Amino acid sequence: MKEMLLVRYGEIGLKGKNIRSFEKKLVSNIRKAVASFPDAVVLDKHGRVVVEYEPHNQDAIIEAVTNVFGVVSVSPAVRMDRDIENLKVECLKLMQRLMEEQDIKTFKVETRRADKSYPLKTPEINQIVGAHLYKNLQPIKVDVNNPDIMLTMEIRNVAYVFSKKIPALGGMPYGSAGKGMLLLSGGIDSPVAGYLMAKRGLELEAVHFHSYPFTSERAMEKVIDLAAKLTKYTGNIKIHSVNILEIQKSINEHCPSEESTILARSFMMKIAEKLALKYNCKGLVTGENLGQVASQTIEGMNATNSMIEMPVFRPLIAYDKVEIINLAKKLDTFETSILPFEDCCTVFLPDRVVTKPRLEKIQASMDLLQVDELIEAAITSRDTIIISKGEVLKRS
Repeated sequence: MKEMLLVRYGEIGLKGKNIRSFEKKLVSNIRKAVASFPDAVVLDKHGRVVVEYEPHNQDAIIEAVTNVFGVVSVSPAVRMDRDIENLKVECLKLMQRLMEEQDIKTFKVETRRADKSYPLKTPEINQIVGAHLYKNLQPIKVDVNNPDIMLTMEIRNVAYVFSKKIPALGGMPYGSAGKGMLLLSGGIDSPVAGYLMAKRGLELEAVHFHSYPFTSERAMEKVIDLAAKLTKYTGNIKIHSVNILEIQKSINEHCPSEESTILARSFMMKIAEKLALKYNCKGLVTGENLGQVASQTIEGMNATNSMIEMPVFRPLIAYDKVEIINLAKKLDTFETSILPFEDCCTVFLPDRVVTKPRLEKIQASMDLLQVDELIEAAITSRDTIIISKGEVLKRS
């Protein structure tokens, strides 16, 4: 017997002729996730992904693999020769070990015969192995409806035997859906939005807008901390830190104050699009939520959308705040997000914000500004931070 982890995927299996490319991406991501374990080996063959490891690393390996997008569940398993006499002997040894570790009074044997050329049918395998266990493990009983333990044998070119299934994140392999630019603020919503799009296979790069020195360095560190938490699922993230203070000053000087929020947002979208094109991103990702704040109306989103050509993904658009907070707590980003450090949206905040902006008025206000020059200056002076597996790898 050899111990290992069986890895299962879900949606990938529906990809038809493209399935192999998704499988390869998933296997590559699993290899990255367990790279810190020198003895871990990821095998991809015979329609099954398997991770071999040293037994003392089992818990850490399980945590790493279940946090890989695309994995729906895993099972600690043993690999055995599939000869029926060997299965009887080795399954008995496995059950005896499991009974030492936990209180087991009832069991059931289940077989999945992936290799249909195996000489015995599924009911025969169940009966032969089950009878052998029942005979040698008295007073344990058989319970086909609600057993304490389900011993499952998966028959391929070898036999994989396991007794539990551990749920994972699901979704699609990270990076399998292309690349997007996340507008990452220090708030609750945008990290959750990034997570949800990453779960759908979108590789993330990020842009953060600040108004230093009106906003503090601690506010920037807060954003870095949020991105670091996302790298638990993405591996690494590059953040472009863009100062928009001069843009905000220009808006404040030349444009109606009630439009300042939507105009600043329009500049953010334009800058994010330029960076996205530069770094091969195919869309933008925001944490916008319909009706949550004054600028997040249909009219407001239509105004900012009109400023760019790139698609904008808003995965939180129909979530209520409680749902978003619950997700943030699950991701361990909530407590960081609510730290009381100001962001650029609080700078020059008007007493009244237009909630239903008219496109022609917003465009007329934009025409009062040196848009291209302001954008180019902001992008040129940006800082870049690369975060890998929770740690800042590079700042420039």
